[in-house]
Amino acid sequence: MAQRRPPFALRRAPADPSVGRPPSALSPTSARPPDAKRMLALLAAGQFFGMTVWFSATASAPAIAFEFGITGAGMAWLTMAVQGGFVAGTLVSALLNLADALNARRLFAAGCLAGAAANGAIAFVDSSAAIVALRFATGAALACVYPPGMKIAAGWFLERRGTALGVVVGALTVGSAFPHLLAWAAAGVPWRGLLALSSVLALLGAAIVGLAVEDGPYVSASAPFDPRAVAAVVRNRGVRVATLGYLGHMWELYAMWTWIPAYAAASLAGSAWSPGRTGSLVAFVTIASGAVGCVLAGRWADDWGKALVAGGSMAMSAACCVLAGLAFGAPLPVLLLLGIVWGFFVVSDSAQFSALVAEFSPRTHVGTALTLQTCVGFLLTLVSMRLLPQAAALVGWRWAFLALAPGPFLGAWAMRRLASRSQ
Repeated sequence: MAQRRPPFALRRAPADPSVGRPPSALSPTSARPPDAKRMLALLAAGQFFGMTVWFSATASAPAIAFEFGITGAGMAWLTMAVQGGFVAGTLVSALLNLADALNARRLFAAGCLAGAAANGAIAFVDSSAAIVALRFATGAALACVYPPGMKIAAGWFLERRGTALGVVVGALTVGSAFPHLLAWAAAGVPWRGLLALSSVLALLGAAIVGLAVEDGPYVSASAPFDPRAVAAVVRNRGVRVATLGYLGHMWELYAMWTWIPAYAAASLAGSAWSPGRTGSLVAFVTIASGAVGCVLAGRWADDWGKALVAGGSMAMSAACCVLAGLAFGAPLPVLLLLGIVWGFFVVSDSAQFSALVAEFSPRTHVGTALTLQTCVGFLLTLVSMRLLPQAAALVGWRWAFLALAPGPFLGAWAMRRLASRSQ
């Protein structure tokens, strides 16, 4: 009598649904294609340059707000507009299967070009409403950069996919942090100059990925449009559980990244450590340290299990939400240490959610699944990013980050379920 499969069991999709296994020359036991490492390095460089436009206006927000008289919620929308545009872009991309129906490299390059144009145009407008609209357009363009970049990386690696995606997310993380470094180091550079530089870097990212990166063998470079792709992805239990963990991760990530400069400035106010642009320094150190976390967590995930490592990262990150209250008012070195630890764990799990979704999805739906995952995750960030300054207004910045702790706790619980049920 055949043994019955448990009703909750999770099944990873075969590498090629048409035959149930990958071609023999590319079997999981064979060596990686010889160009894989070089392609990963080029893709990481392109991802770094392309994503510099994400936080460019956020890093320049004080100067922009002063010039245009933007206050309160208006400043929050300088970053939230990017999130909103990204959500809209990923939703359209998922519904149209763009990351699967179109070549991911060309889609990536087109997104960088459009993002550079929208970001650069901010320097030439004369109203805060136009700035917010262009930030929305920038986010929509980046919807064609981040998910396709993850698909390209997944196409080159099978055995060490967690490490590869960790490298790509690490590059994205440094790219997101770079404008904060410029804002801190280049105090005399006008904000329009910072925006122009980030747009030029995005153009460079488009050239690298569009001209130098090739398609990998482990996912379909392109597939026919499938109107049922989104429904198929949603029905996949493994994808759903991995996405639940991702939602817990995203509840915390961008709210922390966005408001850590305000927390640092409030913490250092009235102390011997002059706030000034120190908030930008703390933000850069916090976000950039996540690049190291992404790479190391990717290696650990390939050795010990993606769900296990992701869950552990979120448990540590949730603890940092509490430690932020205890460290408030401490000297700058203590805040930098907190930023390094928190920044390491807050994003170290990010790539593993993408790797898990790629594993559980058919190769013809990988791009759509990754795009849908990022869409719902970034939609949630709009809530937490808006909630945090309201929490700070009620209880002060010392304890405001406690509002983020439930997210990583929930994500860690989901990853524990995924790890136990996929064994």
